[in-house]
Amino acid sequence: MQPQKPTVLVTGGAGYIGSHAVDQLKQAGYHVVVLDNLVYGHRDLVETVLNVDLIVGDISDRALLDQVFQDYSVAAVIHFAAYAYVGESATNPAKYYRNNVSGTLTLLEAMVAAGVKRLVFSSTCATYGVPQEIPIPENHPQAPINAYGQTKLMVETILKDFDSAYGLKSICFRYFNAAGADPQGRLGEDHNPETHLIPLALMTALGRRESLSIFGTDYPTDDGTCIRDYIHVCDLADAHILGLEHLLKGGDSDIFNLGNGGGFSVRQVIEATERVTGRPVPAVECDRRPGDPPALVGSGQKAAAVLGWDPKYPDLDDMIRHAWQWHQVRHGSLSSVS
Repeated sequence: MQPQKPTVLVTGGAGYIGSHAVDQLKQAGYHVVVLDNLVYGHRDLVETVLNVDLIVGDISDRALLDQVFQDYSVAAVIHFAAYAYVGESATNPAKYYRNNVSGTLTLLEAMVAAGVKRLVFSSTCATYGVPQEIPIPENHPQAPINAYGQTKLMVETILKDFDSAYGLKSICFRYFNAAGADPQGRLGEDHNPETHLIPLALMTALGRRESLSIFGTDYPTDDGTCIRDYIHVCDLADAHILGLEHLLKGGDSDIFNLGNGGGFSVRQVIEATERVTGRPVPAVECDRRPGDPPALVGSGQKAAAVLGWDPKYPDLDDMIRHAWQWHQVRHGSLSSVS
């Protein structure tokens, strides 16, 4: 009989990536507790699909955090809870610094007080700013060009200091564009507002949008549109569990990029969406958006070498097929994909 695996607190576990991580943690035998304020998370997915303990609350609520750590024997925290709209971070940076930085600091102080010394942190490639080389390695200079990236970089800095001062060990994952959905169609991406390319393309294919906007067609890429690195959400979740197990085995703090090492252009995503769905995705060409680099592609070599991370779904069509299946269930459609 295998020993009982420890309890993991997942902040933001009702969100897109968090819910997939919770699902895989459960399947791996961990006891999972979700803390989510449900501003963007989905109660129904936690209660009906994941069926784990859900605490509705905020990471900035120190009294609540103290109570959670008192009630549950938490061995580690996986921290997804954050605001993540880049454009909004430029127009309302106070919201982002208060939640992403101050809220995380409150969480870390509560962890130290409770003797919880292991954290897996959801960071971002936005800490790099405009890349100087592709694919981006972990030692690439960090120069964020938006408040969202700044908040994540600040937390990375705080975590280094908390390791030195309090022995709180952390794994930071800087990742790129999450995509896809649970292959069984039980979980997926459902943001409001939606800003990500693949779900916007699928909503256009569903007829819920008239067209898809292409922001910039004159970039120095093969087809003139931006290139981004897409990672299947289940592969991201798998990496977080590998990071957790690295810490539980006594591993030291570390930082990893989670990338496929290649990328796909906006036009390639549109073509793949039409190929998978069998439906047209009308597109409108627009001017570039400020701050959009031509290409963002990350290397996953370090995560593969140190953690044994091996993405199962690197193919763009698989990501879109899984997402399409989810969107039909969540948003309704007359047909399905075989």
